[in-house]
Amino acid sequence: MPVNAPVTAAEQASEERLDILSERPGFLIRRLHQIHVALFHDECEAFGLTPVQFSVITALEDEELDQKQLGQKVGIDRASTTDVLRRLEKAGLIERRKCPEDGRRQLVRLTPEGESLLTKVAGSALRAHKRTLQPLTKAERERFIRYMRKIVSANNEHGRASLKLS
Repeated sequence: MPVNAPVTAAEQASEERLDILSERPGFLIRRLHQIHVALFHDECEAFGLTPVQFSVITALEDEELDQKQLGQKVGIDRASTTDVLRRLEKAGLIERRKCPEDGRRQLVRLTPEGESLLTKVAGSALRAHKRTLQPLTKAERERFIRYMRKIVSANNEHGRASLKLS
């Protein structure tokens, strides 16, 4: 909604609730993210991966991408992509090479060690995701995911990096 757009009665009623933290979408989204990161850490600590690193190696499963494509697939900006890849490369989980057709592009793929780690961590990461959504019924989980995808898709251009939802 544009900044100067008129506020409807329903929006006014909703805005009046913003004085209560537990009614603020941004507050709840941030808190849910904190909780999920903690659950991911509980389940995946032994593997030494962050949720973003797990997303990156998952995005590279069975395919080689250039750094720009990878950033768009995971929804992280150029600087963050470079930083995450540097750490993953140092750990021996990915390898980068210049694109033969365009030397300005860096191609990224999993190493055999990265593929092996992805296989090992998958079950633990799945448990973290299930624990995050555990309070919801199956129907509520499906609806919640659908609503999150809708919100992300509708507001994608406001993020620091574009995301290509599949």
